[in-house]
Amino acid sequence: MIFNNQYIQERIKKSEKLREAGINPYPANITKGMSSKEFLEKFAYIKDIDAQEKKDENQSATLTGRIKFIRIMGKAAFAKIEDAEGLVQIYYNRDDLPEGYYNNIVKKLFEVGDIIQATGYPFVTKTGELTLHCKDIKLVSKAITPLPEKFHGLQDHELRYRQRYLDMIVNPEVRDSFILRSKIVSLVRRFFEEKGFLEVETPMMHPIPGGANARPFITHHNALGIDRYLRIAPELYLKRLVVGGMEAVFEINRNFRNEGMDHTHNPEFTMLEFYWAYHNYEDLMDLTEQLFEYLLKELNLPKVLPYGDLQIDYSTPFRRIKWEDALVEIAGVAREDVRNKEALIEFLKSHNIEVDANLSLGKIQEEIFDEFVEKELINPTFLTHYPVDISPLARRNDQDPQITDRFEFFIAGKEIANGFNELNDPIDQYERFKAQAAAKESDDEAMHMDTDFVRALSYAMPPTAGEGIGIDRLVMMLTNKHSIRDVILFPAMKPEAPQPVVEDANKPTCKKCGNTNEEELKPAKKGKGYFCKDAAECKKRAAGKK
Repeated sequence: MIFNNQYIQERIKKSEKLREAGINPYPANITKGMSSKEFLEKFAYIKDIDAQEKKDENQSATLTGRIKFIRIMGKAAFAKIEDAEGLVQIYYNRDDLPEGYYNNIVKKLFEVGDIIQATGYPFVTKTGELTLHCKDIKLVSKAITPLPEKFHGLQDHELRYRQRYLDMIVNPEVRDSFILRSKIVSLVRRFFEEKGFLEVETPMMHPIPGGANARPFITHHNALGIDRYLRIAPELYLKRLVVGGMEAVFEINRNFRNEGMDHTHNPEFTMLEFYWAYHNYEDLMDLTEQLFEYLLKELNLPKVLPYGDLQIDYSTPFRRIKWEDALVEIAGVAREDVRNKEALIEFLKSHNIEVDANLSLGKIQEEIFDEFVEKELINPTFLTHYPVDISPLARRNDQDPQITDRFEFFIAGKEIANGFNELNDPIDQYERFKAQAAAKESDDEAMHMDTDFVRALSYAMPPTAGEGIGIDRLVMMLTNKHSIRDVILFPAMKPEAPQPVVEDANKPTCKKCGNTNEEELKPAKKGKGYFCKDAAECKKRAAGKK
């Protein structure tokens, strides 16, 4: 039972007392009033008033927000309330409120975490803080679960990800990061629309998992009596649209891959995919550079951004290096061995890495790339001309049929994007699907045969280039986040463990022994904290805790 907690029960009792006093702890039809930012900007002039009391009683303002801090000083109190745009201080006292309202309602029943609405006039305190002097204060929504203790905050990462709402309440910078993510997604959409691309929507339940090498999630369609696969990529549907005459399309979509989780992988993630007829993969690389220039400009970000201990330089043009050149120049493979499967296996063995000798040449090259190359691609880098056998949907290079006109884009050692000239030869595509299907015995992530997609290609698809950009990883780079969970509002989590007890930030507690029985406590002489009335018992309790 989520309410089986003494602090929650005490707050529920306070809600009941509010109702007994004729106050609904969850009223409707509340109009917010002025935002914190508007208040601080509109009344900033009061700080410049040349008078002993800096105030303007002729001005009225209404603020609505969550109480984040309360300091009660007998007949008066200061509080900080927070809305979506920041914190504002309010002041209220016994004499300005209806008789008994301060002592019996506000002082006893309003707590940190509650959402309140305050109306009054602006003034500046002796410490120079612009504050609202309340003439009216009312409850908007009662919080029956206390916020974490303010000095330690919400540190448990698992709890933060699972209870994102609490994470954003306690850590406002988290909310700011997700606001920035929304801006990035909006700017990406605007960029492609301004380039003449059409945003489309494709199915999220597929009869065949396709568009990438990945293990799918499987669900069941009761009405049709058949299994369906959650989308691992929208690629094959978007290319069907190109066949149908939509020459520039994009989709910002959710994909699902039933694979492991780590700091860059979540089973549900967001991708941008776009397809551009009568353009090639080099055009895509140019467009990607333009996209980054556009984002940095619109977000008012510098060309060099921190990412952990790294400084990432986003100055264009970005570096471009061929796949095999990277194996030679970065991994240290001999140029004459780069296509020699046996020599590459020996190279890996010399570094104490064992691989299956039955793997294809491209797969073995990929092992070397993963181990030695990827982590070295720090500044934005396009890696081009991937092997055919690890690029089942990419078009072969006309001069060298063993490689494809494909690139992947890396920042800080992480893959951000994948693009290539699309394979539009239906016969070649059919043969590659056959090879993928045959490989499924040893590789459960290999693609299925998609005969309808081959049929679509048989009606002729124009020369087309397509690219996918990982939105989550893009946001990670631009916000200096090192876990994908920090840029996904509700990441995938293990089943919830028993909830920890959350200490009430405002619960009177003895500073020596931790006693929370209010009847046994007394305020400290200087008004900072509480101590037990019975010093001897306090000493015993403190000794028992050690």
